[in-house]
Amino acid sequence: MSDRRGAGGGLRGDLKQRVKTGRGRTLSQKRWLERQLNDPYVARAKREGFRSRAAFKLIEIDERFRILQPGQRIVDLGAAPGGWSQVAAKTVGERGRVVGIDLLEIEPMAGVDFIQLDFLAPEAPKLLTEMLGGPADLVLSDMAANTTGHKKTDHLRIIGLAETAAHFAREILAPGGAYLAKVFQGGAEGGLLADLKRDFAQVRHVKPNASRADSSELYVLATGYRGAKEPSDAI
Repeated sequence: MSDRRGAGGGLRGDLKQRVKTGRGRTLSQKRWLERQLNDPYVARAKREGFRSRAAFKLIEIDERFRILQPGQRIVDLGAAPGGWSQVAAKTVGERGRVVGIDLLEIEPMAGVDFIQLDFLAPEAPKLLTEMLGGPADLVLSDMAANTTGHKKTDHLRIIGLAETAAHFAREILAPGGAYLAKVFQGGAEGGLLADLKRDFAQVRHVKPNASRADSSELYVLATGYRGAKEPSDAI
């Protein structure tokens, strides 16, 4: 992977491309297109061959906390279009395994096995563990529910998604493993953090530079999974 140390550097160019609101294009679509055209991370992703600008978020988080290691087994939830899987595969190497799962079909990628399936499907944990060749060392989730435009509703929806993904992670993580997931700031993440702290040695919030400054997006990183608890014997 090129220039891992400089993921956030030299990206604040003065780009001011404007998009006209043409027939059939809404104002919100115009703003989204302008943001994409003027986003230095989008341009850099194209230059360096990454499938999405989101790749730089994982690169920056890994630079700070070294969650990616050669030989790891990694699951990427909601993997499409494959940017995070791409970053993970470059680090784990041939001795590691990366499996991406999504409801959408994903274009094949060297070093990654993709499966088109809902991660909530009953067969998903067992299937992914078999594909990995054992329990996972790291579960990644850059998933976000479709936004409604109502901040409180969107916040609650993504927290619910992160909680569901965390429950899934517990089913396939090896002891000592880690979980990284996208959330939005908004006050309701306290329950998620408290829940994670019961099962992981350390839980922290992370906001990489590649997350847009005007976005409430941040990531929760839980490391040092203590392992699944054995059910207590009935008295």
